[in-house]
Amino acid sequence: MSEAERMSRVDTAWLRMDNDVNLMMIVGVWLLTPAITVQALRERVQDKLLKYERFRQKAVHDAMGASWVGDDAFDIEHHVTVLTTERQPGHSERQALQHLCGELAMTPLDPSRPLWQFHLVEDYEGGSAVIARIHHCIGDGIALISVMMSITDGGSDPPKRRRREAAEDDGDWLSDAVLKPLTDIATKAIAMYGGGVAKSIEVLSRPHALAGSKDMARTGMKIASDVAALALMSDDSPTLLKGRPDGHKRVAWSEPMPLEQVKAIGKGLGCTVNDVLLSCVAGAIGGWLAAQGQDPAGKEIRAMVPVNLRPLEKAWQLGNRFGLAPLVLPVGIPNPLERVHAVRQRMDDLKGSYQPLLAFAVLALSGLFVKPVQDMVLGMFSKKATAVMTNVPGPAVPLKMCGSTLRQNMFWVPASGDIGVGVSILSYGGGVQFGLITDRALCAEPQDIIDRFQPEFERLLWLTMMLPWAGQADH
Repeated sequence: MSEAERMSRVDTAWLRMDNDVNLMMIVGVWLLTPAITVQALRERVQDKLLKYERFRQKAVHDAMGASWVGDDAFDIEHHVTVLTTERQPGHSERQALQHLCGELAMTPLDPSRPLWQFHLVEDYEGGSAVIARIHHCIGDGIALISVMMSITDGGSDPPKRRRREAAEDDGDWLSDAVLKPLTDIATKAIAMYGGGVAKSIEVLSRPHALAGSKDMARTGMKIASDVAALALMSDDSPTLLKGRPDGHKRVAWSEPMPLEQVKAIGKGLGCTVNDVLLSCVAGAIGGWLAAQGQDPAGKEIRAMVPVNLRPLEKAWQLGNRFGLAPLVLPVGIPNPLERVHAVRQRMDDLKGSYQPLLAFAVLALSGLFVKPVQDMVLGMFSKKATAVMTNVPGPAVPLKMCGSTLRQNMFWVPASGDIGVGVSILSYGGGVQFGLITDRALCAEPQDIIDRFQPEFERLLWLTMMLPWAGQADH
């Protein structure tokens, strides 16, 4: 058997987080024109993806957690397969593909093999569709976007590194620092988070540079405050989207909106692109609740938002290095301008918070527990939130794959515990689009929510254009 490599505590936590209503798989779709063959896809995966050793390794559980072990019986034909969609009468090709994606989102990967698969739908809308399923223990969204880009035409191979460097990079250096909150090094390291994630990671890797901080007392008080806020956070508001899932997933996605228009709105309102997009999410959900007969007035829902905790140039190293920040979405504010400013205020409140690092510490610590205890700890997060939401920046220009144009792509984030809603925002090729995964018991037709994003955006665009321009003379 191949040499074993210890799995990090955080990745172990994600490995064991699967339950009967949520599987910890990131599911993505690539739409390609013209069509590609399964032979071409297998050759590309063999040539590019498998240069990342992790994709040849399987996860093996043991008494201390889990290890990565090379799969000596690796078979590319198992990992890159052909599937067909089944169109119901009156349904479009997109609806058939969405149904297939929902089924695959709750179809477990074979635990005796590396935890990933690509499924090629050879004939889709005049081209092909590739559905990717990758278990979260392999990597987080930022890491997997980096890896997936490497298999496109012209994609770069992972940098080569010496075994000693690999041991240092793949270790639990970040969780070690966070899990020792009583030491000077950890407290000062966490304090660096307020100055920027990338800087904090750089300093965490050089503990000797942390000496001499003058803000220890203030930092300690802030950490204590954020620990209390995380522990005492109230359970989320009851809405139709908060309840017990039944394990049947539904997915949907929108057509891209012009990113330049989103940026223009943000500039006009003094907000970020993220503020604008999250406001549209809140408006769409609020509108859907109202259409279902549930008055959203005065209601807010909480979404757990991943916060990257690693320099982007190290994304290729895989693994999970992100924290979670609780973001409150004001779904009950009907006025788009008031709502976007409310979102901006909530985002500002999160800046400088240590909660993402503390959440990372909880995930790392839970990886040491037996699964029942881990489930109890992680159940805290699911009670506090209605959704998981992520915003991932993709390439600014369209890419090609096996000679075909990657015209559209989307992915869906998994949710832990009993959370039944996942919202994904992805920018690509000058556009930005929304993806939604829901549980049938909570929202059987996520397209009904997705279809509200564009009108919310257009309302916000129209109101922004009606505002006075800077420097405009009063009359």
